[in-house]
Amino acid sequence: MFTLATEKRDAKKGLAKLRKEGRMPAVFYGSKTTSKPVSVSTKDFQKIWHEAGESSVIALETTEGKLDILIHEVTLDPVRGEPIHADFYVIDAKKKVTVTVPIVFEGVSPAVKDLGGTLVKVMYEMEIEVLPKHLPHEIKVDISTLKDFDSQISIKDIALPESAVATDNPEEVVAMITQKVEEKEEAPAPIDLSAIEVEKKGKKEEEGSEAAPSETKA
Repeated sequence: MFTLATEKRDAKKGLAKLRKEGRMPAVFYGSKTTSKPVSVSTKDFQKIWHEAGESSVIALETTEGKLDILIHEVTLDPVRGEPIHADFYVIDAKKKVTVTVPIVFEGVSPAVKDLGGTLVKVMYEMEIEVLPKHLPHEIKVDISTLKDFDSQISIKDIALPESAVATDNPEEVVAMITQKVEEKEEAPAPIDLSAIEVEKKGKKEEEGSEAAPSETKA
């Protein structure tokens, strides 16, 4: 399990000064836990956030002891895109949590390998309700079942961990196969020679009339 140490945050210290010291403001709370402001090492948090994501249980070291938490929400700097604040949700081991878990596609699709089809990944993550002890870091989807152009994988076809239930429509498509469409070159439109002849003839007649001298009455 990942472990992240915290320090009690002094409300009098400015956030800009805190961040300059290499620390990031955060807060932890839960259904049975009062909201508490803390700070964490920015470097340590970035490493754990990258590896654990928001679907892995983390042991948060606090002045109240170790708490099992999930990274609930992260605020990013609008310019640099780096985390500047985090919310930690203290979980109850006996109560299901709702989390969004990344989908990892594995295997080889016969429709792609043998028929030249294209794999279309419709979903890259899915939301589930699950007990913390069964919470997966990722959900694996085997694409070897996609054998022809009519094949597809829906949410109902995915094997979920014990106690886990998908919150989305079970009929929603996760992955499918499409046929490659070859782009045909359009033949140039035939040139209408008769139109060109008529146009040239008209121009000659027009030029001839312009060149003729006008008659002058005596």
